[in-house]
Amino acid sequence: MAEPAPTHLVRHQLAALAYRFQKAVRGAPADFAALEAGAGVRPPRAIVHHMVGVLGYLREVLSGGEVDLHYAHPELDWDGEVAALHAMLADLDAVLAERPGLALELLERALQGPLADAMTHVGQLAMLRRLAGSPVHGENFFVADVRVGRLGADQAPPRSPDP
Repeated sequence: MAEPAPTHLVRHQLAALAYRFQKAVRGAPADFAALEAGAGVRPPRAIVHHMVGVLGYLREVLSGGEVDLHYAHPELDWDGEVAALHAMLADLDAVLAERPGLALELLERALQGPLADAMTHVGQLAMLRRLAGSPVHGENFFVADVRVGRLGADQAPPRSPDP
């Protein structure tokens, strides 16, 4: 039996998030994690830590367990936070795969809230890369090789990078 379309689309969004996140952090300079862009701007490591928290909250909501608005996890170094984000995406994907009949309204809220927030933060990371003097090159994401279930750092190279 095929997976319901709404669940599949949310799983695809997780894969797109993994792809774009890895593009934003791959090859970042060693000091990127602690970049100070100005007053009130989180450094990249703190942004990724926050993303893990936002997605952890979503995992708890989708799992049907007790939900704490402020999902807490230990602070890690840069590599640890990047790995934690990929692990959280895999956990979310597993929850969706195990619970294909989740209510459409719940999936819509996942997209409009935590997943939209996480994608916004990926854009922040890409912008901070430019400020760090190590810009992320654009590409045509419409033709990117994004696949449901591919959620780790092993993302495909760009198919149509900007010149």
